[in-house]
Amino acid sequence: MGINSPLNRKLRMGLVGGGQGSFIGRVHSIAACLDNRAVVTAGALSSNPERSKASAPDYDIDPARAYGSYQEMLDAEAKLPEGERIDFVSVTTPNHTHFEIAKAAVEAGFHVVCDKPMTFDLAQAESLLESVQKSNVVFAVTHNYTGYPLIRQAREMILGGELGEINAIRSQYIQGWLRTSLEAEDQKQAAWRTDPSKSGAAGAFGDIATHAYNLGRYMTGLLPDSVSCSLKSFVEGRRLDDYGTAVIRYENGGLGTVTASQISHGRENDFEIEIDGTKGSLRWRQENPNEMIVRRNGSPHQIYTRDPGGSHMNGSGAAACRLPAGHPEAFFEAFANIYAAVFDAIAKRAEGGPVEKRDTIYPNVFDGVEGMYFIQQCVESNIQNSAWLPLKHEAARR
Repeated sequence: MGINSPLNRKLRMGLVGGGQGSFIGRVHSIAACLDNRAVVTAGALSSNPERSKASAPDYDIDPARAYGSYQEMLDAEAKLPEGERIDFVSVTTPNHTHFEIAKAAVEAGFHVVCDKPMTFDLAQAESLLESVQKSNVVFAVTHNYTGYPLIRQAREMILGGELGEINAIRSQYIQGWLRTSLEAEDQKQAAWRTDPSKSGAAGAFGDIATHAYNLGRYMTGLLPDSVSCSLKSFVEGRRLDDYGTAVIRYENGGLGTVTASQISHGRENDFEIEIDGTKGSLRWRQENPNEMIVRRNGSPHQIYTRDPGGSHMNGSGAAACRLPAGHPEAFFEAFANIYAAVFDAIAKRAEGGPVEKRDTIYPNVFDGVEGMYFIQQCVESNIQNSAWLPLKHEAARR
Protein backbone atom coordinates (compact mmCIF):
# COMPACT_ATOMS: atom_id res chain seq x y z
CA MET A 1 0.00 0.00 0.00
CA GLY A 2 1.35 3.43 -0.92
CA ILE A 3 1.76 6.36 1.42
CA ASN A 4 -1.65 7.94 2.12
CA SER A 5 -3.41 5.52 -0.23
CA PRO A 6 -5.14 6.15 -2.62
CA LEU A 7 -3.07 9.29 -3.13
CA ASN A 8 0.12 7.22 -2.91
CA ARG A 9 2.25 10.22 -2.08
CA LYS A 10 3.17 12.47 0.82
CA LEU A 11 0.71 15.19 1.74
CA ARG A 12 1.95 18.71 1.15
CA MET A 13 1.89 20.96 4.21
CA GLY A 14 1.52 24.74 4.23
CA LEU A 15 2.85 26.04 7.56
CA VAL A 16 1.61 29.35 8.96
CA GLY A 17 3.82 30.51 11.82
CA GLY A 18 6.90 28.65 12.96
CA GLY A 19 9.45 31.32 12.09
CA GLN A 20 12.69 31.93 13.91
CA GLY A 21 12.12 31.86 17.68
CA SER A 22 8.91 29.85 17.43
CA PHE A 23 8.25 26.80 19.61
CA ILE A 24 4.97 25.29 18.49
CA GLY A 25 5.47 25.74 14.75
CA ARG A 26 8.55 23.54 14.83
CA VAL A 27 6.66 20.95 16.88
CA HIS A 28 3.89 20.83 14.26
CA SER A 29 6.33 20.37 11.39
CA ILE A 30 8.20 17.55 13.13
CA ALA A 31 4.99 15.79 14.15
CA ALA A 32 3.43 16.04 10.70
CA CYS A 33 6.52 14.57 9.05
CA LEU A 34 7.33 11.95 11.69
CA ASP A 35 5.64 9.04 9.90
CA ASN A 36 6.90 10.06 6.45
CA ARG A 37 3.36 10.88 5.36
CA ALA A 38 3.82 14.63 4.85
CA VAL A 39 6.39 17.20 3.80
CA VAL A 40 6.59 20.93 4.55
CA THR A 41 6.12 22.39 1.06
CA ALA A 42 5.16 26.02 1.59
CA GLY A 43 5.08 28.50 4.42
CA ALA A 44 4.11 31.92 5.67
CA LEU A 45 6.34 31.62 8.67
CA SER A 46 6.05 35.06 10.25
CA SER A 47 3.86 38.15 10.20
CA ASN A 48 7.04 39.97 9.14
CA PRO A 49 7.54 39.16 5.41
CA GLU A 50 11.33 39.41 5.57
CA ARG A 51 11.55 37.15 8.62
CA SER A 52 9.09 34.76 7.02
CA LYS A 53 11.25 34.29 3.96
CA ALA A 54 14.46 34.21 6.00
CA SER A 55 13.02 31.32 8.05
CA ALA A 56 12.23 29.17 5.00
CA PRO A 57 15.65 27.42 4.87
CA ASP A 58 15.00 26.10 8.39
CA TYR A 59 12.26 23.93 6.86
CA ASP A 60 13.91 23.33 3.49
CA ILE A 61 11.12 25.28 1.80
CA ASP A 62 11.78 26.33 -1.78
CA PRO A 63 12.25 30.14 -1.84
CA ALA A 64 9.52 30.35 -4.49
CA ARG A 65 7.03 28.97 -1.95
CA ALA A 66 8.19 31.01 1.03
CA TYR A 67 5.45 33.60 1.25
CA GLY A 68 5.24 36.96 2.95
CA SER A 69 1.75 36.38 4.35
CA TYR A 70 -0.77 33.59 4.80
CA GLN A 71 -3.15 35.20 2.29
CA GLU A 72 -0.39 35.33 -0.30
CA MET A 73 0.26 31.64 0.33
CA LEU A 74 -3.40 30.64 0.03
CA ASP A 75 -3.91 32.68 -3.14
CA ALA A 76 -0.76 31.40 -4.85
CA GLU A 77 -1.22 27.77 -3.83
CA ALA A 78 -4.86 27.71 -4.95
CA LYS A 79 -3.74 28.72 -8.44
CA LEU A 80 -1.30 25.82 -8.75
CA PRO A 81 -2.33 22.55 -10.41
CA GLU A 82 -3.97 20.10 -8.02
CA GLY A 83 -0.94 17.84 -8.22
CA GLU A 84 1.37 20.59 -6.94
CA ARG A 85 -0.55 22.73 -4.45
CA ILE A 86 -0.54 22.15 -0.71
CA ASP A 87 -3.08 19.72 0.75
CA PHE A 88 -3.45 21.19 4.23
CA VAL A 89 -2.60 24.24 6.29
CA SER A 90 -1.23 24.13 9.83
CA VAL A 91 -1.99 27.24 11.89
CA THR A 92 0.68 27.73 14.57
CA THR A 93 0.41 31.45 15.26
CA PRO A 94 -0.74 33.44 18.35
CA ASN A 95 -4.40 33.08 19.30
CA HIS A 96 -5.71 36.33 17.86
CA THR A 97 -4.75 35.31 14.31
CA HIS A 98 -6.16 31.77 14.27
CA PHE A 99 -9.64 32.64 13.07
CA GLU A 100 -8.82 34.68 10.00
CA ILE A 101 -6.16 32.20 8.83
CA ALA A 102 -8.21 29.05 9.47
CA LYS A 103 -11.39 30.49 7.96
CA ALA A 104 -9.57 31.66 4.84
CA ALA A 105 -7.94 28.24 4.44
CA VAL A 106 -11.28 26.43 4.84
CA GLU A 107 -12.97 28.70 2.32
CA ALA A 108 -10.09 28.13 -0.11
CA GLY A 109 -10.74 24.37 0.17
CA PHE A 110 -7.66 23.39 2.16
CA HIS A 111 -7.75 20.98 5.10
CA VAL A 112 -6.72 22.64 8.38
CA VAL A 113 -4.85 21.68 11.53
CA CYS A 114 -5.19 24.55 14.01
CA ASP A 115 -3.38 25.01 17.29
CA LYS A 116 -5.44 25.59 20.41
CA PRO A 117 -7.34 27.54 21.58
CA MET A 118 -9.06 27.51 18.21
CA THR A 119 -9.92 31.20 18.05
CA PHE A 120 -9.70 34.47 19.97
CA ASP A 121 -13.28 34.34 21.27
CA LEU A 122 -16.47 32.31 21.12
CA ALA A 123 -18.11 34.32 18.34
CA GLN A 124 -15.17 33.56 16.05
CA ALA A 125 -15.32 29.87 17.01
CA GLU A 126 -19.01 29.65 16.15
CA SER A 127 -18.41 31.39 12.83
CA LEU A 128 -15.57 28.98 12.02
CA LEU A 129 -17.78 26.00 12.92
CA GLU A 130 -20.35 27.23 10.42
CA SER A 131 -17.71 27.53 7.69
CA VAL A 132 -16.35 24.04 8.36
CA GLN A 133 -19.85 22.56 8.34
CA LYS A 134 -20.46 24.02 4.89
CA SER A 135 -17.16 22.68 3.53
CA ASN A 136 -15.69 19.31 2.61
CA VAL A 137 -12.46 19.85 4.51
CA VAL A 138 -10.94 17.98 7.43
CA PHE A 139 -10.48 20.28 10.43
CA ALA A 140 -8.52 19.39 13.56
CA VAL A 141 -7.51 21.23 16.72
CA THR A 142 -4.24 20.15 18.32
CA HIS A 143 -5.20 19.24 21.85
CA ASN A 144 -2.16 17.03 21.52
CA TYR A 145 -2.47 15.24 24.87
CA THR A 146 -5.34 13.24 23.40
CA GLY A 147 -2.73 11.52 21.24
CA TYR A 148 -0.77 9.80 24.03
CA PRO A 149 -1.11 5.99 23.89
CA LEU A 150 -2.18 5.60 27.51
CA ILE A 151 -4.77 8.37 27.14
CA ARG A 152 -6.23 6.47 24.20
CA GLN A 153 -6.02 3.30 26.34
CA ALA A 154 -7.83 4.99 29.23
CA ARG A 155 -10.52 6.44 26.98
CA GLU A 156 -11.45 3.01 25.60
CA MET A 157 -11.44 1.54 29.11
CA ILE A 158 -13.70 4.27 30.48
CA LEU A 159 -16.14 4.34 27.58
CA GLY A 160 -16.27 0.54 27.78
CA GLY A 161 -17.40 0.71 31.42
CA GLU A 162 -14.28 -0.69 33.10
CA LEU A 163 -14.29 2.12 35.68
CA GLY A 164 -18.07 2.09 36.09
CA GLU A 165 -20.05 5.32 36.37
CA ILE A 166 -17.70 8.29 36.43
CA ASN A 167 -18.07 10.37 39.59
CA ALA A 168 -15.14 12.78 39.51
CA ILE A 169 -12.46 14.25 37.27
CA ARG A 170 -9.50 16.11 38.77
CA SER A 171 -7.33 17.71 36.12
CA GLN A 172 -4.48 20.10 36.83
CA TYR A 173 -1.86 21.72 34.65
CA ILE A 174 0.92 23.31 36.70
CA GLN A 175 3.85 25.34 35.35
CA GLY A 176 6.21 27.89 36.88
CA TRP A 177 7.77 29.71 33.94
CA LEU A 178 5.76 32.92 34.46
CA ARG A 179 6.63 33.31 38.14
CA THR A 180 8.40 36.54 37.20
CA SER A 181 7.28 39.19 34.73
CA LEU A 182 9.00 37.82 31.65
CA GLU A 183 6.68 39.89 29.48
CA ALA A 184 8.35 43.04 30.84
CA GLU A 185 11.62 41.68 29.40
CA ASP A 186 9.91 41.24 26.02
CA GLN A 187 10.35 37.47 26.10
CA LYS A 188 8.49 36.41 22.94
CA GLN A 189 6.35 33.58 24.33
CA ALA A 190 5.44 35.50 27.49
CA ALA A 191 4.74 38.75 25.67
CA TRP A 192 1.85 37.54 23.54
CA ARG A 193 0.46 35.07 26.08
CA THR A 194 -0.03 37.81 28.67
CA ASP A 195 -1.39 40.39 26.22
CA PRO A 196 -5.22 40.48 26.11
CA SER A 197 -5.15 41.79 22.55
CA LYS A 198 -3.29 38.67 21.39
CA SER A 199 -4.17 35.92 23.88
CA GLY A 200 -7.82 36.75 24.52
CA ALA A 201 -9.74 37.14 27.76
CA ALA A 202 -7.78 34.49 29.68
CA GLY A 203 -4.12 33.89 30.38
CA ALA A 204 -3.19 30.57 31.97
CA PHE A 205 -6.77 29.39 31.59
CA GLY A 206 -6.77 30.05 27.87
CA ASP A 207 -3.28 28.64 27.41
CA ILE A 208 -3.26 25.44 29.47
CA ALA A 209 -6.56 24.98 31.36
CA THR A 210 -8.20 24.38 27.99
CA HIS A 211 -6.01 21.28 27.66
CA ALA A 212 -6.99 20.10 31.15
CA TYR A 213 -10.70 20.57 30.46
CA ASN A 214 -10.56 19.00 27.01
CA LEU A 215 -8.73 15.91 28.23
CA GLY A 216 -11.37 15.14 30.85
CA ARG A 217 -14.10 15.48 28.23
CA TYR A 218 -12.15 13.35 25.74
CA MET A 219 -11.43 10.51 28.15
CA THR A 220 -14.85 10.24 29.81
CA GLY A 221 -17.35 11.60 27.31
CA LEU A 222 -19.20 13.27 30.21
CA LEU A 223 -21.36 16.22 29.18
CA PRO A 224 -20.85 19.41 31.21
CA ASP A 225 -23.75 21.22 32.83
CA SER A 226 -22.36 24.26 34.65
CA VAL A 227 -19.15 25.84 35.93
CA SER A 228 -17.92 28.04 38.76
CA CYS A 229 -14.49 29.60 38.39
CA SER A 230 -12.03 31.79 40.27
CA LEU A 231 -9.07 33.36 38.44
CA LYS A 232 -6.21 35.48 39.72
CA SER A 233 -3.05 37.19 38.56
CA PHE A 234 -0.38 36.95 41.24
CA VAL A 235 2.39 38.77 39.35
CA GLU A 236 2.06 42.52 39.82
CA GLY A 237 0.99 44.36 36.70
CA ARG A 238 0.04 41.25 34.75
CA ARG A 239 -3.17 41.81 32.80
CA LEU A 240 -4.34 38.20 32.52
CA ASP A 241 -4.73 35.34 34.99
CA ASP A 242 -1.72 33.22 35.89
CA TYR A 243 -3.60 30.94 38.30
CA GLY A 244 -7.14 29.65 38.56
CA THR A 245 -9.51 26.84 39.51
CA ALA A 246 -12.83 25.84 37.99
CA VAL A 247 -15.42 23.43 39.43
CA ILE A 248 -17.58 21.68 36.85
CA ARG A 249 -20.91 19.94 37.32
CA TYR A 250 -21.61 17.22 34.76
CA GLU A 251 -25.02 16.10 33.59
CA ASN A 252 -24.61 12.64 35.13
CA GLY A 253 -24.14 14.20 38.58
CA GLY A 254 -20.36 13.95 38.52
CA LEU A 255 -18.00 16.73 39.56
CA GLY A 256 -14.82 17.96 37.98
CA THR A 257 -12.05 20.37 38.90
CA VAL A 258 -9.62 22.11 36.56
CA THR A 259 -6.65 23.93 38.08
CA ALA A 260 -4.07 25.82 36.06
CA SER A 261 -0.96 27.62 37.27
CA GLN A 262 1.98 29.25 35.55
CA ILE A 263 3.53 30.68 38.73
CA SER A 264 4.37 27.55 40.78
CA HIS A 265 8.09 27.39 41.56
CA GLY A 266 9.96 24.48 40.05
CA ARG A 267 7.03 23.11 38.05
CA GLU A 268 7.83 22.56 34.41
CA ASN A 269 4.97 21.04 32.41
CA ASP A 270 3.16 19.06 35.08
CA PHE A 271 -0.17 18.05 33.59
CA GLU A 272 -1.99 15.38 35.59
CA ILE A 273 -5.46 13.89 35.46
CA GLU A 274 -7.27 11.56 37.88
CA ILE A 275 -10.65 9.99 37.18
CA ASP A 276 -12.82 8.26 39.78
CA GLY A 277 -15.49 5.73 38.84
CA THR A 278 -17.73 3.41 40.82
CA LYS A 279 -15.58 0.38 39.84
CA GLY A 280 -12.12 1.92 39.86
CA SER A 281 -9.99 5.02 39.36
CA LEU A 282 -6.98 5.96 37.26
CA ARG A 283 -4.21 8.52 37.22
CA TRP A 284 -1.96 9.73 34.36
CA ARG A 285 0.79 12.34 34.44
CA GLN A 286 2.23 13.98 31.35
CA GLU A 287 5.77 14.16 32.73
CA ASN A 288 5.70 10.35 33.09
CA PRO A 289 3.45 9.59 30.11
CA ASN A 290 4.38 5.95 29.56
CA GLU A 291 2.76 4.84 32.82
CA MET A 292 -0.81 4.96 34.13
CA ILE A 293 -2.00 3.82 37.55
CA VAL A 294 -5.33 2.01 37.93
CA ARG A 295 -6.68 1.43 41.43
CA ARG A 296 -9.55 -0.65 42.81
CA ASN A 297 -10.38 -1.07 46.50
CA GLY A 298 -9.23 -4.41 47.84
CA SER A 299 -6.87 -5.09 44.92
CA PRO A 300 -3.20 -4.26 44.31
CA HIS A 301 -2.59 -1.09 42.37
CA GLN A 302 -1.98 -1.75 38.69
CA ILE A 303 0.69 0.10 36.72
CA TYR A 304 -0.13 0.11 33.02
CA THR A 305 2.92 0.70 30.86
CA ARG A 306 2.95 1.68 27.22
CA ASP A 307 3.48 -1.70 25.57
CA PRO A 308 1.99 -2.28 22.10
CA GLY A 309 2.47 -6.02 22.48
CA GLY A 310 1.15 -6.31 26.01
CA SER A 311 -2.02 -8.24 26.76
CA HIS A 312 -3.17 -5.38 28.99
CA MET A 313 -3.31 -2.94 26.07
CA ASN A 314 -6.57 -2.43 24.21
CA GLY A 315 -6.89 -1.62 20.52
CA SER A 316 -6.87 2.15 20.87
CA GLY A 317 -3.83 2.20 23.13
CA ALA A 318 -1.78 -0.22 21.06
CA ALA A 319 -2.62 1.55 17.81
CA ALA A 320 -1.16 4.80 19.18
CA CYS A 321 2.25 3.22 19.89
CA ARG A 322 5.23 3.33 17.54
CA LEU A 323 8.00 1.68 19.59
CA PRO A 324 8.34 -1.50 21.65
CA ALA A 325 7.88 -1.37 25.42
CA GLY A 326 10.65 0.37 27.32
CA HIS A 327 11.40 2.81 24.51
CA PRO A 328 9.72 6.03 25.74
CA GLU A 329 7.28 7.87 23.52
CA ALA A 330 6.06 11.31 24.42
CA PHE A 331 5.29 14.82 23.18
CA PHE A 332 6.25 14.64 19.50
CA GLU A 333 4.66 11.22 19.06
CA ALA A 334 1.40 12.36 20.66
CA PHE A 335 1.28 15.30 18.28
CA ALA A 336 2.06 12.91 15.43
CA ASN A 337 -0.89 10.70 16.41
CA ILE A 338 -3.20 13.69 15.90
CA TYR A 339 -1.67 14.28 12.47
CA ALA A 340 -1.84 10.58 11.57
CA ALA A 341 -5.59 10.51 12.22
CA VAL A 342 -6.03 13.70 10.20
CA PHE A 343 -4.07 12.17 7.32
CA ASP A 344 -6.30 9.09 7.44
CA ALA A 345 -9.32 11.35 7.10
CA ILE A 346 -7.74 13.30 4.22
CA ALA A 347 -6.97 10.05 2.42
CA LYS A 348 -10.56 8.90 2.91
CA ARG A 349 -11.76 12.19 1.47
CA ALA A 350 -9.51 11.60 -1.56
CA GLU A 351 -11.36 8.33 -2.15
CA GLY A 352 -14.59 10.29 -2.38
CA GLY A 353 -15.82 9.26 1.03
CA PRO A 354 -17.64 11.66 3.38
CA VAL A 355 -15.66 13.71 5.87
CA GLU A 356 -16.66 12.93 9.45
CA LYS A 357 -16.58 16.20 11.37
CA ARG A 358 -17.96 15.38 14.81
CA ASP A 359 -17.12 11.82 15.91
CA THR A 360 -13.37 11.73 15.33
CA ILE A 361 -10.44 10.30 17.27
CA TYR A 362 -8.70 13.66 16.91
CA PRO A 363 -10.07 16.88 18.47
CA ASN A 364 -12.17 18.72 15.90
CA VAL A 365 -13.94 22.01 15.30
CA PHE A 366 -16.71 21.08 17.76
CA ASP A 367 -14.11 20.58 20.49
CA GLY A 368 -12.63 23.93 19.51
CA VAL A 369 -15.97 25.66 20.02
CA GLU A 370 -16.49 23.93 23.34
CA GLY A 371 -13.02 25.01 24.48
CA MET A 372 -13.78 28.64 23.68
CA TYR A 373 -17.10 28.40 25.49
CA PHE A 374 -15.30 26.99 28.53
CA ILE A 375 -12.91 29.95 28.54
CA GLN A 376 -15.70 32.48 28.10
CA GLN A 377 -17.82 31.04 30.91
CA CYS A 378 -14.87 30.72 33.28
CA VAL A 379 -13.89 34.36 32.75
CA GLU A 380 -17.48 35.52 33.20
CA SER A 381 -17.95 33.37 36.31
CA ASN A 382 -14.85 34.93 37.84
CA ILE A 383 -16.19 38.42 37.08
CA GLN A 384 -19.44 37.44 38.83
CA ASN A 385 -17.65 36.31 42.01
CA SER A 386 -17.48 32.64 40.97
CA ALA A 387 -21.16 32.42 40.07
CA TRP A 388 -22.43 29.16 38.61
CA LEU A 389 -22.93 29.59 34.86
CA PRO A 390 -24.16 27.21 32.12
CA LEU A 391 -21.56 25.11 30.34
CA LYS A 392 -23.84 23.55 27.74
CA HIS A 393 -23.11 24.62 24.17
CA GLU A 394 -25.63 22.68 22.14
CA ALA A 395 -23.91 23.23 18.78
CA ALA A 396 -20.69 21.76 20.12
CA ARG A 397 -22.18 18.71 21.84
CA ARG A 398 -20.79 15.32 20.91
